[in-house]
Amino acid sequence: MRIILLGPPGAGKGTQAERLVKKYNLPHISTGDIFRAAIKAGTELGKQAKEYMDRGELVPDDLVVSIVKARLTEPDTAGGYLLDGFPRTKAQAEALDASLQELNTPLTGVINIDVAQEELLERLTGRRVCRGCGATYHIKFNPSTVRSVCDKCGGELYQRDDDTIETVKQRLEVYHRQTEPLIAYYQQQGILHSVDGAQEIDEVFQEIVQFLDKFVNS
Repeated sequence: MRIILLGPPGAGKGTQAERLVKKYNLPHISTGDIFRAAIKAGTELGKQAKEYMDRGELVPDDLVVSIVKARLTEPDTAGGYLLDGFPRTKAQAEALDASLQELNTPLTGVINIDVAQEELLERLTGRRVCRGCGATYHIKFNPSTVRSVCDKCGGELYQRDDDTIETVKQRLEVYHRQTEPLIAYYQQQGILHSVDGAQEIDEVFQEIVQFLDKFVNS
């Protein structure tokens, strides 16, 4: 089972990915993890990626795809994988498809967790973090007992710079511009399944499982 997980920031991809890899015993593959592993191992591709990153530049698509392809040929992916954070653009998706065709391992399905922008803004701007122990809260969904005070250590709760309304809107704008075209791309291939991410976490998970179990039992 080879799955891609799509969804905007705040959609709950991390929570669902954690559950899915455990249920189906799949490796959870993210580009961030791949890059760190390749750089740490000192591979040729890792060295090339590090040069761009050290200069503060984006790693070119062809290099990103090469690193991902190398990861997808490792032994632990023989039974499948869950790919998270890649592809981010249609060009990357097309390059990934070409690589998977070479490997004769087409995608099983693409899960898109869909959440309205108003809901995403509420989720992302409501996060608060403890300056003392790093515990995370949410002013609506997981508030501390005393406002702005950590339940665990009594530290001050604050809003991170990347959680402000301006920054969150910018992150969502980048997602809509770059990544949303992937939805149409995979829809045309007939392998996209969109899930209403505004539901409860368990309901989102069960809907995804219902879709994926068709491939497990087929």
